[in-house]
Amino acid sequence: MSLLDLTDVTRSVRLPDDRMLHILQGVTLSVGAGEHVAVVGRSGTGKSTLLNILGLLDSPTTGTYLLDGVPIERLSNRVRTRRRGRDFGFVFQQFNLLPGRTALENVAAPLLYAHGRQFWSRNRIAAQMLERVGLGDRLETRPETLSGGEQQRVAIARALVRGPRVILADEPTGALDVETGGQVMDLLDDVAVQTGAALVTITHDLAVAARAQRQYRLADGVLVPIVLGTDGRAADWVGDVPTLVSDRGGLSERLLPSGAPGAGGGAGAGA
Repeated sequence: MSLLDLTDVTRSVRLPDDRMLHILQGVTLSVGAGEHVAVVGRSGTGKSTLLNILGLLDSPTTGTYLLDGVPIERLSNRVRTRRRGRDFGFVFQQFNLLPGRTALENVAAPLLYAHGRQFWSRNRIAAQMLERVGLGDRLETRPETLSGGEQQRVAIARALVRGPRVILADEPTGALDVETGGQVMDLLDDVAVQTGAALVTITHDLAVAARAQRQYRLADGVLVPIVLGTDGRAADWVGDVPTLVSDRGGLSERLLPSGAPGAGGGAGAGA
C-alpha cells in the first residue's frame, strides 16, 4: 500500500468574474515510504497546488487522496492538522525562517506543538538536528547573519525535527547557487534514505529532478510520467521544459528546436 495515493484528483477555484480556473486535471500519483519523486513544470502549472494537497493544506475538488489507505475526507480538521504537523515536513524556496530568532529557536519551533518527551526536550532535539545538518556551531546565530545555504539547512532541520514520514520540498534549491543547491539535495536525499521518509520534490530544475527515482512533468494541470528507456536514460521530454536526455548520474539539457511542439519553456522559469 502506498503512503500517498492520489487518483484522478482535480483542483478548481472560482474567479471573481465567476469563471472557473482549473488548476489540476485528473492527477494520479502514488508515493511509497522511502521513495523520491520529482515533479517538474513551469510557473503556473499547478506544482504548488499539488504540493499543498499532498501536505493536507488544501483539498481536491474531485478525485480521491488516500493517506495510509484512508481517504482524507474522512479526517476531521483537527486530525488533519495533527497529521500535517507530525507526519509532514515542508521545505520552501524562501526558507520562511522566523526573523530575530536563533537557528536553535527556529528549529525547535515545531516541537512547541509536540507532546511528552519531544516537547520537554525540544532544545536538545533541535540542537541534535542542527548538528546533523552541519550547523552544530551556529545554534545561537540569527538567520539574517547566515548564508543562503546555511539558512536552507536551518529550514531543512526545522522540517525534519519531528521525524516526518513525508518530506515535501517546494523549489528547495531555487534561491541557491548550483554548488550549494547540490549540497542541499545531497542532504535531503541522505536524510530520506536514512529515515525511510518519502521525498517529493517540486522543481523547475532538471538537475534536481534527475536525482529522483521517478520524474513527472506537470503541464496545464496534467501530470505525465517520464519513462526511462532500457538504457536507463529518460526518453525525450517534450513539453514546456527542456528535454531531459541523460540519466540521474549525469544530467544535461537540450532545448527544443525553435518551432517544435512545446518549445519555448526553459529550466530557468520561475516556480
